[in-house]
Amino acid sequence: MLIGAAALLNAALYHAPLFTFASARLDALSYGGLLTLATLFVLVAFVTALALAFVALVSRRLVKPLCMLSALLNAGVLYFIQAYGVLLDKTMMGNVLNTDVVEVTTLWHPKLLLYVLVLGVGPCLLLSWVRLRPTRRLRLAGFAGLVLVFGVGWIYAASSTWLWIDKHAKAIGGLILPWSYTVNLARYQSSQWAASRQAEPLPDARFVGDERTVVILVIGESARRRNFSLYGYARATNPVLSASGAVALANTEACATYTTEALLCILSHDDPGLRLAGSTELLPSYLQRHGVDVIWRSNNWGQPPLKVGTYERARDLERTCTGTMCSHDDLLLSGLAQRIRSSPARKVFVVLHQSGSHGPAYNTKVPPSFEHFKPVCDSVELDRCTPESLLNAYDNTILYTDHVVGRAIDLLKSMDGMPATLLYISDHGESLGEHGLYLHGTPMALAPDVQKEVPFIVWMSEGFQRKHRVEASALTRTTAHSQGQVFHSVMGAFEMRSSIYRPQLDIYAAGASATDGR
Repeated sequence: MLIGAAALLNAALYHAPLFTFASARLDALSYGGLLTLATLFVLVAFVTALALAFVALVSRRLVKPLCMLSALLNAGVLYFIQAYGVLLDKTMMGNVLNTDVVEVTTLWHPKLLLYVLVLGVGPCLLLSWVRLRPTRRLRLAGFAGLVLVFGVGWIYAASSTWLWIDKHAKAIGGLILPWSYTVNLARYQSSQWAASRQAEPLPDARFVGDERTVVILVIGESARRRNFSLYGYARATNPVLSASGAVALANTEACATYTTEALLCILSHDDPGLRLAGSTELLPSYLQRHGVDVIWRSNNWGQPPLKVGTYERARDLERTCTGTMCSHDDLLLSGLAQRIRSSPARKVFVVLHQSGSHGPAYNTKVPPSFEHFKPVCDSVELDRCTPESLLNAYDNTILYTDHVVGRAIDLLKSMDGMPATLLYISDHGESLGEHGLYLHGTPMALAPDVQKEVPFIVWMSEGFQRKHRVEASALTRTTAHSQGQVFHSVMGAFEMRSSIYRPQLDIYAAGASATDGR
């Protein structure tokens, strides 16, 4: 069948840079190396065959023109990859779109024409001689099903190669043709559109109190609930938080297993899955529009477009940080106390977006002084580490997060009795080899509990508890929580009201009700 032949030829003709890249980073003659190379070949052929089968289901006549166009484009792109070593990721596609005619002419070389003739025109001539026989859609659907079963079966059977592929995913994605330039072109255009799109404003709000208040939201990364001693874990991974008066809220489940979608859940007033991502004003932008001084500090990525007063990345903070705590997530607290005190606003909202426990290089997420649990896995090939050393490396990241969040609480305690509260919630959990899975990102329908169960921890100053008539112990009486409570709880903390505010999702309002009802 033409589709199968085209998929195999595509994998064989245009992916020398991909296999060269992989061979240079693998023991290519070992069983693991050969399996990884074979998996890459199957992956390329599988995705191409499946895409062409779906095209054929729509219109059989489109298959040949698409194969010819793909051959011509692949030939030209392959030349540039081999000549200049480029990776066609999203950024590179932006460069391509922003290249003018003068720059294009400087890239011309006769060798490009040779590539196009041999690897582009040649396959097109072969395809032009192929006569397509009428094929029933039922047969095409059956072929697509067989391809899907074979591809998924191979990938599952070769699960030992996943960690290596995940580690090099960006480079691999930039070398697979034609998907590198088609998918990344769509990603670039989508990001440009999202950046220029005006989010729909939420209804205006009012404040029922004017007392100066500080709220810190710490967004964790890849922190799973079961490794927090606040939730009963046998190891003392939360010594600072346990002594701080912070409370752990029960049964919180992430709405996604990857950062970008989880952040939308945390920052949205409703379910972002019901609408276009980022089309409605998010919490930081909403607060900023109403006069709250919003400070966003990030040692991570994946946040949607926001309109805030202060946006600082870790590299920005490095320039002014002094002292011994100027690395890793400690950097997020550099100069923060002074920044809050100097704010002229009555309400200050701080978001600290951690690097946290993001794998696979867990050992690099903590300063050396926090390597408390030993021995430590120091490889990104997690399946080669012993379960003990992998768990040690991960638990050290939780211990370090405890330290960072504890420092943020100490900062709020120094605010001279000002009403203040801190919320810590992770974006998603993490797999550490359970069921043969590592890291995160498994589709929600298939994801194990460790990727979905997240910690949700709250601390309140005495002034905040008096102001809102809520005790820390009252917060624990609710038996289930969600990331969707963050938006409404922050509104409640600032005594902010509008038609979208839902007190049943405000943890402080629920705690006050429980206290009043005793």
